[in-house]
Amino acid sequence: MPKIPTMRKTTFIILFTTMTIFGFSQEDWFGFNRFRADNERIAQSGDCPEVVFMGNSITEYWALYHPDFFRGHRYCGRGIGGQTSTQMLARFTADVVNLRPKAVVIMAGTNDVAHNAYWVEPDRVVDNIVAMCQLARANSIVPLISSIPPCASFVWNPEIKDAARTIVSINERLRAYAESNGIVYVDYHSALADEHGGFPAKLSADGCHPNPDTYFIMEELVLKAIGEALK
Repeated sequence: MPKIPTMRKTTFIILFTTMTIFGFSQEDWFGFNRFRADNERIAQSGDCPEVVFMGNSITEYWALYHPDFFRGHRYCGRGIGGQTSTQMLARFTADVVNLRPKAVVIMAGTNDVAHNAYWVEPDRVVDNIVAMCQLARANSIVPLISSIPPCASFVWNPEIKDAARTIVSINERLRAYAESNGIVYVDYHSALADEHGGFPAKLSADGCHPNPDTYFIMEELVLKAIGEALK
């Protein structure tokens, strides 16, 4: 995929982030309608994906920037920008379970830390991700837990001052849960974070969303993790 110029890329991310964070309608706050048509198409065709990627804008951009990665591996992106872990949990059955994949890669928590919509304690973020894992396993779907990628500050909420520390804390709990329950943990954070717990400028234009080429690093990690989880 051609590289996106830095200025254009930055502008796109800021505009798209603003639309997705503040664009929820009261009628569909959980995003049930976002993938409804495609979910129905998959159900009717019986062409179930190998893996569903559940997430927020980081997952949404991933499918947008690297569509060949998803198509080539029969993966399905179910990221909605701005969503918290609570919103993802609410639509997990519609956007993951009903698609009957072999596995699901869950990436959640960035927007909880950013205080999108409302603030929940880090323990509740972990609880929501645990609940998604339990839903997956109850339906014979193998869950993988992704670390929250690094972020030291949020362009849409600069008042948050302890993002890096909070993300590390949540990731430690997610890793511990994964290890104690036989779930593969995908550690994007260690591979991408700088010494301040954020994204290096060369990997992210806004300090929170990976640049298009940064997803190549993430793809190498997740492919290995999926292979391990499904072996």
